[in-house]
Amino acid sequence: MNIAYDSQIFCAQTYGGISRYFSEIATRISRLPEAQVIVVAPMSVCAYLQNVPSEIVTGFKAPRVKHFRFAQRVFGVLAGDLMLRARAPDLIHETYFSPYRLGPNRARRVITIHDMIHEKFTASFPKADKTASHKANAAKRADHVICVSESTRRDAIEILGLSPEKITVVHHGFSLMGKVSGDSIGVAKQAFTRPFLLYVGHRGGYKNFLRLLEAYASSEALVDSFQLVCFGGGPLLVDELEVINRLGLGDGYVLQLTGNDELLSSLYTKASAFIYPSIYEGFGIPPLEAMAHDCPVICSQTSSIPEVVGNAGEYFDPSDIDSIRGAIERVMGSQDLRNRLILKGRDRLKHFSWDRCAEETYEIYKKLL
Repeated sequence: MNIAYDSQIFCAQTYGGISRYFSEIATRISRLPEAQVIVVAPMSVCAYLQNVPSEIVTGFKAPRVKHFRFAQRVFGVLAGDLMLRARAPDLIHETYFSPYRLGPNRARRVITIHDMIHEKFTASFPKADKTASHKANAAKRADHVICVSESTRRDAIEILGLSPEKITVVHHGFSLMGKVSGDSIGVAKQAFTRPFLLYVGHRGGYKNFLRLLEAYASSEALVDSFQLVCFGGGPLLVDELEVINRLGLGDGYVLQLTGNDELLSSLYTKASAFIYPSIYEGFGIPPLEAMAHDCPVICSQTSSIPEVVGNAGEYFDPSDIDSIRGAIERVMGSQDLRNRLILKGRDRLKHFSWDRCAEETYEIYKKLL
């Protein structure tokens, strides 16, 4: 069975859940004796490909040049299309939502829908953003669609009008590619003056970061005892800084850090708790990563988040600042509750793994072929 993963996500995303997902499953499926796997990656900027067996990766890593990113991405997709046609695989797993069919027409096709954010939160994206229409086209031409949660499956059926028989739910795994070293822990410690609460990822719109700021600032106990650390998502924006200043959170209360998975692992390890205030998530890997580092999870009770976190989180209503503050204060005020969440998190992790994700995905490939 010849299986190909196209170039789209690998020439677009350096770090992120989607590129990690494809790197993880391609690596595992390539170990199966009956599977011949190729990852098409010309002009790749994906950091995770360094962890993928080099013999299955075709292409080359491109320097990340800011002013030529769009051109690099277009060239990478076009070159990847030619490579797919030359290889003529039996099945192509499209790694994002191309407006047109990549590779040979005869190949069976699978796409993975990670969320329906573009459809549910259209105001969060520029009018020129065509992701929603491209996703609809990709889903229509696909022979099978994978959704990463039951929540996302319900949304895809409702919004895209897909047949339930065409969709299979396959949950993500949760590993970080990188181990914690003494050096990374030391770097993390240098920035902190107090214990800290951890937020991971982008902060705009449905991610609900501004309400988290309001909840944090409204609690004297939290502000006095904990810093709020944001990992990833880029530097704090002007509107975020304005809110921070308005709330009286001067220098040192809210920190933004950027780095690799090794640094992120160290932050999970040292954080007093992980806060996940999103209004909507298609799946949500960060809570599982936090559990894997014995970091208590405090999270929203909406969309797919309860499906992933189960009984291993302290929940709040993400639209209610008092609810967010109350949940954080409950966990931070009780060592017994923190310990219970940690133990439940260890048990919850048994339900999710990249091995299981790859096995279930491969079963879909076999049925199609």
